[in-house]
Amino acid sequence: MGLHPFSTVESPSFREMITALNHRYQPPSRDDISNRFIPAWYSVIKQNVIKQLAQVIKIAITCDGWTSVAQDHYLTVTVHYIYKGSIQQKVLSTEAVYESQTGPVVAEEINSILEEFQLTGKVIAATVDNAYNMDAALRNLKFLKVGCFAHTLNLAAQKVYGIQAVTRWCAKIRAVVVWLKRSTKSKTVLREKQRLLNLPEHNVILDVRTRWNSLYLMVERFVEQFPAIQAACLDQRLRRPMERDRLERLTESDFEKAEEFMKCMKVLYTSTLRVSSNKSPTCSQIIPILTKLKAHYSTSDDDNVFMAAIKEKVWGDLEKRYQDQDIQNFLQEATLMDPRFKGRLEVSVAEAWDRLEKAVIDNATAAQLPIEDPHQSEAGEEEDQGGIHPRGAHKMSALEQLFEDEDRELLHTSQTTSSALSITEQVQKEMEMSKGLPAIPSGQDPVAYTGLRTV
Repeated sequence: MGLHPFSTVESPSFREMITALNHRYQPPSRDDISNRFIPAWYSVIKQNVIKQLAQVIKIAITCDGWTSVAQDHYLTVTVHYIYKGSIQQKVLSTEAVYESQTGPVVAEEINSILEEFQLTGKVIAATVDNAYNMDAALRNLKFLKVGCFAHTLNLAAQKVYGIQAVTRWCAKIRAVVVWLKRSTKSKTVLREKQRLLNLPEHNVILDVRTRWNSLYLMVERFVEQFPAIQAACLDQRLRRPMERDRLERLTESDFEKAEEFMKCMKVLYTSTLRVSSNKSPTCSQIIPILTKLKAHYSTSDDDNVFMAAIKEKVWGDLEKRYQDQDIQNFLQEATLMDPRFKGRLEVSVAEAWDRLEKAVIDNATAAQLPIEDPHQSEAGEEEDQGGIHPRGAHKMSALEQLFEDEDRELLHTSQTTSSALSITEQVQKEMEMSKGLPAIPSGQDPVAYTGLRTV
């Protein structure tokens, strides 16, 4: 469970500890762990996952190809779904691949994994990065592709590296950061100055283009620690190496730019953090976040040349994303289904609600199942067992015992009325209820929200 190497069980110190706990117990060997226990454990867990997924009607998947330090290529497929009122995710497989990763080959590998877990026909959307082979694979599989939004935001953030004014300005900060990281003596002096100035004892951060938001984090940390950095550079214990002179070249204008840069890029950093989650739904956040970013990165007459260049670069990249009509429709419907954002669509919502209603009717008709109220369903199961509440599952209060007959009649009347409606009428009733419910704050869980109905 802790992802420790199998060789741990053969470590002398580990065996000594086991002997101290119970001298009669003989721990397994590394070979036993890798060839017997782990495969048996995996087999049981896999069957449990398949059994749970069999109860799920629709799923979403994420796929990614990556290369290890040993230059071995892998493909990972993860499934996301709602089960018993909460979002679940399972890594279905991480497969080592030895063929050229063309679109058809990737499509075949993904399809093979889905068949293995009996998920064929359940996928409503797939999230991948912007690699061409992944795009081609999803086209072959005829899956709706929703590009990874966090990756999209990162690509937009990287566009600022292409601004010459930003590149020159960042080079000054980067030179000081590199100097502090290279010298052990400067690091020691910096720590002393941090304590004297009551600053957090944080290390400086060096940006790496492939690391998300690292430029923003480097500038943020530099501004936070600048008093300590300045004091360290003036310390007599540090000689005057050539790199240190660059600190003196940082002008008041450069620090104004740093503050402007942080203010401009923080919303992008915050957005990336918010959508980098597997515990809450993120698809419904794409349109509201893009709307907020559009307003934030719109240039105004008050912007100087530095700020205007950043805004134009960032939004110039973002505005080209998610323009396909099918993707737009999908994202609009997802936004309407989220009680946090259903009132924040700028487009005509009537069409989106109509599409959503038609999709629900088609799905319910195809499954030949009525749209059920979860509370009514639970109550029906309980009534079938001889009472409103099954014995042992819920202890009735004194009030419930007093009005047991009336409650049973109420539930029966409600179920009879619901069953008399056609599927279309049930869906329309459900949609009207959803539209009428008030929105909730963005910090609440939309899946756990009692007003959100899974249909």
